[in-house]
Amino acid sequence: MQHFLENHHHLWYVIAGVSFLVELSIMGLSGPLLFFAIASLTTGILVNVGFISGWPSEILSVGILSALIAVLLWKPLKRLQNTKQKTDNSSDMIGLKVPASADITLTAGSIRYSGINWQARLADNCEVESIGENSQCEIVAITGNTMLVKPV
Repeated sequence: MQHFLENHHHLWYVIAGVSFLVELSIMGLSGPLLFFAIASLTTGILVNVGFISGWPSEILSVGILSALIAVLLWKPLKRLQNTKQKTDNSSDMIGLKVPASADITLTAGSIRYSGINWQARLADNCEVESIGENSQCEIVAITGNTMLVKPV
């Protein structure tokens, strides 16, 4: 412990490392601890080069840098987390062309595949209002046990 009291920069490096580990392993890059870890690392570097010294200025530095980093990185990280996968390949049924066994609308309907009637509804980006019975449609996604389809 005496080592960290004499070498403040080492303590900030350890705090940054522990914060990164907790953020990555438990929180899953959700943000707040990531900003604190980057600020702690930066403060450690500033202490090491002699730009700042003393506990009060180091703690103030971590606080200010945490806020500044949060402001700068919040939107880019949110955008990164919210990117959606363009193609859904989570099921081998996606992409199949199947007949509608009942009229399909935005809220209800059914398709016939492998001798079974499956619940279906129109995909959100579909240009038509309904698909008639016995018309061909393509499965574009699956939500729970409901197939999202579009006309062929």
